[in-house]
Amino acid sequence: MAVLGLGLAALGRPEYLTVGHGGSLGADRSVGALRARCEQVCDAAWAGGIRWFDAARSYGLAERFLSGWLTGRGVSADRVTVSSKWGYAYTADWQANAEVQEVKDHSAAALGRQWPQSKALLGPWLSLYQIHSATLESGVLNDKAVLRGLTALGVPVGLSLSGPGQADTLRRALTVEVDGAPLFSAVQATWNLLEPSADAALGEAKAAGWTVIVKEPLANGLLAARGPATRALGERPDVTALAAALARPWADVVLSGATTVRQMHSNLEAATAPAPDPDRFAALAVDPETYWSRRSALPWT
Repeated sequence: MAVLGLGLAALGRPEYLTVGHGGSLGADRSVGALRARCEQVCDAAWAGGIRWFDAARSYGLAERFLSGWLTGRGVSADRVTVSSKWGYAYTADWQANAEVQEVKDHSAAALGRQWPQSKALLGPWLSLYQIHSATLESGVLNDKAVLRGLTALGVPVGLSLSGPGQADTLRRALTVEVDGAPLFSAVQATWNLLEPSADAALGEAKAAGWTVIVKEPLANGLLAARGPATRALGERPDVTALAAALARPWADVVLSGATTVRQMHSNLEAATAPAPDPDRFAALAVDPETYWSRRSALPWT
């Protein structure tokens, strides 16, 4: 069975796409307040047994917050797994309601800029560096300069996926080689009860020996709160949805996106919850095009 990890997307910047994010953060979204919150949630995650933490260059100050927490708590590199990502840049500059929150750039130049930044902050802890939201359309999997640049980093490399074409992108990535050797060894994909379309491809990645990481298991908060849409998930929809992801036979790590200690404690209960019948919630799945269209329309709060 997979283990829980903690993704820091909603803890490193004042606005994010998660439903209810603004209400969870409250009025004080200063750098100091978010740093303290990030450390509190990381403390709760650590106390609950979580040993995988995931960040990205575009997650505001998440890498800096995580580095400070690891240093302050004296966590050595052999006790934790840290992954991060390049390919998006955070551009909102902590401004509320910024029109543009982040900019995608999968060029070799962007890798050359962002890798040193990640390495400087996460240094000895960084165990995996990923292309952020790789797609076939971006061309990154055919960019020889990027692929060779990734081989020179000195750490395992992977890719995260987004969009209705996740499965196609993953299957292409499984064939990528540099000098006759497979380049990637890990994938981070969206899988949840609303959007399970990458299921078979993720099984293929696992069979190839890759580490498989699940992101957005609560569908950006849509599966976290009780209501008409989650009635089938029972009294604790977040626990049920996370338990469903943890039970996938190909999953290694399932990332919680908790933004409060209370949410973290609730999410942790999924690790010991009974695995739900995978067929029980099949009717919740929606067409991938519809799912990703709705996700792109979520407001930054």
